[in-house]
Amino acid sequence: MNAVRRWRPLLRIAWRDAARHRARSALVLVLISLPVLAVTAADVVYQTAEVSGAESLDRRLGGADARISVNDYTSRVLQEPDPDRGVGGSRGGQGDRAPTVRELSEALGRPLRALEWRTGQLRVETDRGVSPVEVTEIDLRDPLARGLATLDEGRLPIAGDEVLVNGDLSSRGPGLGDTMQVVGGRALRVVGVGESTSTVGTPLIFALPGAAMPESPGDLHTWLVDAGGPVTWSEVLELNEVGATVLSREVMRHPPSASEIPEEVRQVGGGDAQGLAVVGLVVAMVLLEVVLLAGPAFAVGARRQARNLALMSASGGTPPQSRRTILASALVLGSLGAVAGVAGGLALAWATAPLLQRYTRTVLGPYDVPWLHVAGIAGFGLIAALLAAVVPAWIASQQDVVAVLAGRRGDRKAGLRSPLAGLALLALGVGGSAYGARADGNGELMIAFAAILAVLGMILLVPVLLTALARLSARLPLALRFAVRDAARHRTRTVPAVAAVAATVAGVVALGIANSSDARQGRETYTPTLAAGDGVVAAYDATEEDWPAVRGVLEREVPAATVSEVEGLAESGSGRSVSLQFRAGDRSDFLYSYNGSLGASVLVAEALPRLPGISADGVADANRVLRAGGAVVFANEAIDVDTATVWGDRYGPGGGSEGRVPRRSLPAVFLEVPLDASVPQAVLAPAVAEGLDLPVSTVGLYVTGAEITPDQQRDASEGIGAIVPYAALYVERGYQGDDATRVLLLILGVLGGVLMLGGTLTATYLALSDARPDLATLGAVGAGPRTRRAVAGSYAVVVGLVGAVVGAVVGLVPGLAVAFPLTTTGGSLTMEGSGGVSAGDLPQTGPFLDIPWLLIGALVVALPLLTAAVVSLTTRSRLPMVARLD
Repeated sequence: MNAVRRWRPLLRIAWRDAARHRARSALVLVLISLPVLAVTAADVVYQTAEVSGAESLDRRLGGADARISVNDYTSRVLQEPDPDRGVGGSRGGQGDRAPTVRELSEALGRPLRALEWRTGQLRVETDRGVSPVEVTEIDLRDPLARGLATLDEGRLPIAGDEVLVNGDLSSRGPGLGDTMQVVGGRALRVVGVGESTSTVGTPLIFALPGAAMPESPGDLHTWLVDAGGPVTWSEVLELNEVGATVLSREVMRHPPSASEIPEEVRQVGGGDAQGLAVVGLVVAMVLLEVVLLAGPAFAVGARRQARNLALMSASGGTPPQSRRTILASALVLGSLGAVAGVAGGLALAWATAPLLQRYTRTVLGPYDVPWLHVAGIAGFGLIAALLAAVVPAWIASQQDVVAVLAGRRGDRKAGLRSPLAGLALLALGVGGSAYGARADGNGELMIAFAAILAVLGMILLVPVLLTALARLSARLPLALRFAVRDAARHRTRTVPAVAAVAATVAGVVALGIANSSDARQGRETYTPTLAAGDGVVAAYDATEEDWPAVRGVLEREVPAATVSEVEGLAESGSGRSVSLQFRAGDRSDFLYSYNGSLGASVLVAEALPRLPGISADGVADANRVLRAGGAVVFANEAIDVDTATVWGDRYGPGGGSEGRVPRRSLPAVFLEVPLDASVPQAVLAPAVAEGLDLPVSTVGLYVTGAEITPDQQRDASEGIGAIVPYAALYVERGYQGDDATRVLLLILGVLGGVLMLGGTLTATYLALSDARPDLATLGAVGAGPRTRRAVAGSYAVVVGLVGAVVGAVVGLVPGLAVAFPLTTTGGSLTMEGSGGVSAGDLPQTGPFLDIPWLLIGALVVALPLLTAAVVSLTTRSRLPMVARLD
């Protein structure tokens, strides 16, 4: 009660002071609410996108009490409470047949009403050809299926020849009211258009059980069941004993304890601990950011109240009362900022969540506000505001009362303890980053902790840096010299602002280096199948009569392209085939791996086909040998011989042996390619294939000479699928980065830029507000109107440029360090026998390092100059004359 009485008048004074100085209060509210807004929005969007556990039950169970799955192979099951997490197994012997619904009812001890649910894949005819589609067979009219799909147009299927299609398939045809033909199956009528509540963006149909897919022995049997009440964990274990896997609504809502879960499938909690550690690091960095951003505002506020606090002290007030006066202001503004930030975050998340759906095929959940988290974030903002006011409050309580009442001000001379501690923390941060870069495991986590130490050390060294710049500023122009020296003189408001900008830039630079290095690893380790932009159709089951029709589809869908046949040796199918081996002298272990991406592993051509990674000299040598009637053989090392020995086995239409391919020595060139190159085994001249009586046929079509768009590729693939089952057009588009990662980094970059601009602008305006007497004195001694604007821009340059440079240097340390564990993989490779690989590790790749200089340049140069321009243009050029305070 006494505490309330002590704080009540101080809170009233703080509220009135905030209302009196609206501009400064607004700046403080922005500084506090911005990070709170960002964290709230991120948390709500994540919770909305994360659909798992009990929240996902409607789309996984519909209106059922449980989902039960059985098959013909497992007699006993081990499972987690959520069997879809992929952790499970079997115990005991193999079952002869799957248990029936009646047997499951007997095992459960009560009757079950079951609704059959089957999933699979079919090929259906579309307006452009044939497309694979996901099929769900279930009666959507049944209450047990409620929540599995939505109906947008038409009606639900009620007969065995009716289906509901999703929007992706309807846009390709057939649409509502049309007839859909299943390849190798029956014709189905489209009576409705809707969407799955689980996935979007892939062709999907819903039908009644048995309408579209034939049943095969060994199929998984799944039912949604109405058990007349909750299915408990003990009942799930009983059903496991008869070979059933169960997803229970009751169990998902009230999961069992760890001791009740079978030990074989019990999850180890190490990953969760690491995740919590990462979350803790993020929270610590954001808290530090808020403290640094809001610190200058409270420092200026404490400066404004210095005379009142001095009068309080002269009248008998104690230092704790002075501190509580400043902290009361932080309590009022922190509460308002936290509430405003949470409200803004909720609104931003509501507007942003639908945009996120474009980057994922999983349907996002309903707008989900984790109120407990939101309350914690609001408290987080309030605590940050109080922490930001602690140092200004302490300094205010220790001020010289006589000096303040006499009109003098100034910060105390900095001691040596803080810089020495800063050097120690910075050294620990650098050392920890270096250790993490070479650590065998959890190196990234070590680097993250080291980064925090480095940032804390940097903050403690900023006063020393500002003092050094002030001493070196004698030859700078007046406005810049004034700003540098004023920043060094009033460190309580300048140091937190510079440190906030530096911490933001350090985080963005470290993340930028990590992302750029990871992308470079992806680009450099990516193995292209074809030359960039080219396409190929390879179909092992195609006949000679199919290829002209496939060519027609390609020429129709990609009319500007050149389509050429690829010939090779048949290796499968209904006709004759052959398997060849090549030897260089007494060696045959020179090629680690090869593939038939062009239709066959041994091609037949008069010139080397377009293959990635082959030099111009290699192409010339290969063409020379092929024109001379020889062979081109690929190798993973230099082979200095000019002949190759070839032999092999012949197989008949049924796969039976038809004798041997006799050994023959051929003129050859061995082209060296990297270990991960996508190449065939060899290319033979037509004369060689004819001389060995090898079965040569068209094995593919090569498409080049035109840009192939994704829409053209999909149209062509559907047309080809109507001719040759499961054949499609492949287009080499090179390394494709992850859309979600790009979006996340874009958000981080924009957030970092906003925090940097916001921190620099607010700190500059607060400094100008605090320096009004000094600027008025400049005007009194003859400074022109432009001088104030120049000084204002110089303040922004000092805060923004110094902070950005320091932050970029500090951010380079964890950024460079994390690139090592992030982009280094593999070990050593030993080749044995005929192209085999030992049990050792794969070849080591990396580390890969890429520094995003454009991003760093924008942060270090462009943003400070932009901020300076904004401040200069928006600053008043004239001030009313005031009395100077010191």
